[in-house]
Parts: sequence; structure tokens; C-alpha cells
Amino acid sequence: MLKKICSNNNWKEVKQSALTTIGKELKKEPTPEWKFKILLAEHSPIRKLRIAWCWQGIKSWIATHFVRHHVGIEHFIQTQRSDRTNVNRDKSKQSELVNHSCDANAQAIINISRKRLCFMAHKETRKVWIDFKKSIKKIEPELYQVMVPECIYRGECPEFEPCGFFKKFKEKCKIHGIQYVNIEGRYRYYHSLFFEKE
Repeated sequence: MLKKICSNNNWKEVKQSALTTIGKELKKEPTPEWKFKILLAEHSPIRKLRIAWCWQGIKSWIATHFVRHHVGIEHFIQTQRSDRTNVNRDKSKQSELVNHSCDANAQAIINISRKRLCFMAHKETRKVWIDFKKSIKKIEPELYQVMVPECIYRGECPEFEPCGFFKKFKEKCKIHGIQYVNIEGRYRYYHSLFFEKE
């Protein structure tokens, strides 16, 4: 379903923008540790890092879930207009497959992850974003590390009716001696449970 994904790999500009705010010039390439720290801190220069991708054959209603995210992201979705497709739009189902390409900055991707990796997100939409997250790891591993659901991000679940995942997560942290209040430790443990086994 995910046809292509690429990064503008603009890390020098990200770092120079950060250094500009403190009156310094870029002298060294950003390290993986520095990339992770600025993404974790969500400082404004991370908006210079952009990811572009295309989903081919995504259900229209899933595309609608992603279109609800509009800050820092552009969406380009295949039309279902009758005058362009020669198909009666009123006959089209929400499950019709469409192509959906996006261009987003790192901050937008962090924000989308908070909602779409959540167990309260629709199962199919969550699967699409999990697949996207796995693909990000190959091109921007530090961004992958900060893509977490809302409860992991905040250290608590803010949902009206929590799914119960974070309660179990805290219990597992206690059993394994992990300080879930430590943000980096919490993120690492989350990944060890769901993504590092593969």
C-alpha cells in the first residue's frame, strides 16, 4: 500500500536553524544523538525536516482519517468527481480505493503518531500508520524513535474512555524496573514491546 517514502534529509539546515537561535554557525554535522534530542524536544527547526510519501490503493475512509491532520502536512488525494472519473460519485462507496500522497514536516508526523498509533484509533487506520512508521525507520531512524501514541508521549492516557493499554504498560514497567516517568526510557520500552521484536 505504501508505494514510496523519502526524506529531504535536511539535517544540516535543521541544525543551522537551531544554532542561529543562539547566534552560532554550523561547524559539525548533526549526530544521531543530536537528531534524536531535537526531535524529542520538538524545537521549531525540526519543521525543516520533511517526509514525502504515497499510499496507493488506500480506502477512502482511511484517507479521510488522515486528512483530519492538517497542520504541517499537505494531502493530495485521487478525485472521485464524476466529471473526471466517468463514474457516478453517488454510487461510490467509502471503501473505494484511492491514491493519497502527502508531504509533511517532522512535527506533523510526531503529532499524527500520537493519535494514529493509539489503540483507540480505528484498527485499519492504525495499521496503515504502523506500516508507515516501520518505513520511516529505514530513512530517518531518529524520527521513528519519537513516533509514539498519546499515552506514551504524555506519560498518561487523556482519552475519555481509556483502552487500558497504558495501565498495563505501567505495570510492566514496574515489573521490569523501568522508570516510566523517564521519557527516553518510556519510549525505548514501548519500542521494545511493539517494534524491536521483528
